[in-house]
Amino acid sequence: MDTLTLPGTETTTLSAAELAALALSLAHLGSGPQAVTARRALAHLGSPDGRQARSFATLLDPLDPDTARRARLLAQAITERRVVRVLYADERGRLSRREVEPVTTLVHGDHWYLVGWCRLRRGIRAFRLDRLQAVEPTEIRSRDHRADGFLPFQGRRAAA
Repeated sequence: MDTLTLPGTETTTLSAAELAALALSLAHLGSGPQAVTARRALAHLGSPDGRQARSFATLLDPLDPDTARRARLLAQAITERRVVRVLYADERGRLSRREVEPVTTLVHGDHWYLVGWCRLRRGIRAFRLDRLQAVEPTEIRSRDHRADGFLPFQGRRAAA
């Protein structure tokens, strides 16, 4: 979802970075009353057409309690620029432990993702939140990364 054109307008759009910030905010709010209100406000904007519709629907759907708890830990680590240790299950169920410099969360299609610099792979990676088995915050400072340099699904660009 690169941009979202607001209903009734031709020029007001939300960029991928702005949508990522909304996703991060909703992830941080979890399923509490503020999150319900925020999702309702977004729903009033209307649903986009085409490939953006799935991502928008996913953004409006509350996370399950375990994923929401991990998302709140990630949101705090992003805000505080702290490295997190994650236990991640890939698409085949293989587990790996990673230290990640989290940059943002985003929604793409049916899934939420953590986007960050993976210290193990020495590169930008997107981790599906529903595959994160554990998230452990650390006291290790993360480098300063600009979110717009880390948004996947937009083609390869150099990271900041």
